[in-house]
Amino acid sequence: MRKVRKGKYTMIIVHILIWAVILGLPIYAAKRFQMGSNFLLTYYTLTAIDALIFYTNYLFLVPVLFFHKKRYRYYISVLTLVFFVYFISNFANNQISNIISKNGNSEQILRQPGEERRLNLPPIQMRRPRFIIVMPNAYFIGFTLTSLFMVFLSLGLRVLERQSNNEKMQDEMEKAKLNSELALLKSQISPHFFFNTLNNIYSLIGRSNEDSKDAVIKLSKMMRYVLNESRQDSRLLSDEIEFMNNYIDLMKLRISAKTQLNVNFPTEYKDLIIPHLLFISLIENAFKYGISVQDESYVSISLRCGENNILFKCENGLPESSKGPIFASTGIGLENLKKRLSLLYPDRHELKINRFKDKFEVILIIQL
Repeated sequence: MRKVRKGKYTMIIVHILIWAVILGLPIYAAKRFQMGSNFLLTYYTLTAIDALIFYTNYLFLVPVLFFHKKRYRYYISVLTLVFFVYFISNFANNQISNIISKNGNSEQILRQPGEERRLNLPPIQMRRPRFIIVMPNAYFIGFTLTSLFMVFLSLGLRVLERQSNNEKMQDEMEKAKLNSELALLKSQISPHFFFNTLNNIYSLIGRSNEDSKDAVIKLSKMMRYVLNESRQDSRLLSDEIEFMNNYIDLMKLRISAKTQLNVNFPTEYKDLIIPHLLFISLIENAFKYGISVQDESYVSISLRCGENNILFKCENGLPESSKGPIFASTGIGLENLKKRLSLLYPDRHELKINRFKDKFEVILIIQL
């Protein structure tokens, strides 16, 4: 995101420098070649008209219509813009022509009839201003070609900028994905977690061989899923649900009879493609701060799937032992999740984090 913002600032500076050259060179040329004020008036009027077409298309029509696949509305808007600016240009052309004509007449009035012969001066020749187009059709054709050039120039520049920003965003997504997965490996599936889980499995061996075997199998599946497949950008929703179920089953080894656990995952759903390990940090936080050995506690996890959307909700109670540092301790995981969501689903997700007096609630809605 910093690269994208830096690119925008750079583009603004480039625009300012270009306009400084465009507006500054005519002043130098007018002084150097003694062109007069008529030249500057004509030049800056034409430049303002071209800038109006360029930046209207560049700042409004292309981002609002062209990039949102509203092509017909875009083409109609461009034609309307050119048609509207043509009347402005024609009006400006007539006004400047009148000003230049008055300046020429005033020069002629200063000389009395026959003064050229007496003072041996060259006869006055009324030069037609360069801005005046004799043939209306020629003026219309020239204006149309110039306007189309401004339209295509602004469109091409905006498309190139968007492509460059998308490439930078893609790089940021790759880096964010890598950092997020490394954080998950260090926090959610950390050596401390494996150590505690293996101890719980060891305690099951003497009581229930079947439960201990099942726990080892689930742990091995989780390790394989995280370590071998973490380089993939996305996974099937069914794979993620299986991973979350295995994780929750292992967490059950830690909870006591005072903790109530409610898990509601769908059994029939469209197998959507979702980012890898997107929900696990929320589940880990719920178990880490929502369960207690001394107090009554609960954890509730649910997932609902629509045709092209997902609603994930994770809720846990706040025992007395975890009411203080919960926000300070879970900042990294939640910040990583927010960054991934902003990169993967800009303007297509909603993350609600609510802390009440007796519970902590997270609701995530994603439009795929």
